[in-house]
Amino acid sequence: MRALYTAPQNKLLAALPKADLALWLPHLEVVKLERGSVLCEAGDVLSHVYFPTTSIVSLLYMMENGASAEIAVVGCEGVVGVSLFMGGQSTPSRMLVRSAGQAVRLDASLMMRGFNKGGEIQHLLLLYTQALITQMTQTAACNQHHSLEQQLCRCLLQGLDRLSGDEIAMTHEVLANLLGVRREGVTEAAGRLQTAGIISYRRGHIKVLDRDQLEKHSCECYGVVKAEYARLLGPKNLAQRLYWAERTDLGVVDGF
Repeated sequence: MRALYTAPQNKLLAALPKADLALWLPHLEVVKLERGSVLCEAGDVLSHVYFPTTSIVSLLYMMENGASAEIAVVGCEGVVGVSLFMGGQSTPSRMLVRSAGQAVRLDASLMMRGFNKGGEIQHLLLLYTQALITQMTQTAACNQHHSLEQQLCRCLLQGLDRLSGDEIAMTHEVLANLLGVRREGVTEAAGRLQTAGIISYRRGHIKVLDRDQLEKHSCECYGVVKAEYARLLGPKNLAQRLYWAERTDLGVVDGF
């Protein structure tokens, strides 16, 4: 028997008006995502979208020679599969599970039906897409202009923001594939951070010992992206949008 989604652990789903969420609830299936599994290859037509709850998914750009680089990361703040409702149907990137955990899966046709209705579902998904594009753009600039150590700090901080706790299960090889660099470079950068007492590393697990110093060693790209997500999808903004959307559904009109 499949597990159905009942609690709003994903922030996008939690931000939907109750009436809209109620339409999807019977069809939201909780799935377990294993680290390293591929949800969709570049060029494939999407059959489902995924709302991560405790997992993290990387969007990877793949080269002809098999090399890859992470262009964005999605966790409990978002949804995997925006190309579907942006009109592309197929995805230009590989969707790789970066951290194991759970996600909520929704059939692509149901997603499109909700999006095409317009209203708050459509507006919310477009806000998220704008934030995701900001992340992709900033990542491209970061990969070009900032040091590997700064990129590594950004990558670790993005993981921390989407997980509970201060430990990330990830090998140097995986980090190198995400950043599109040689493994030796990641090992050297991680070694400097460990010597500085910012992280500790053991058997594929990275523990952040000093979050403040990790942020200081990162570049401005982490802060720029975080601020844009907060501006578009922060708790205060989403709460206000949810409040007004539900009052509109109830036929309540307030003066200003």
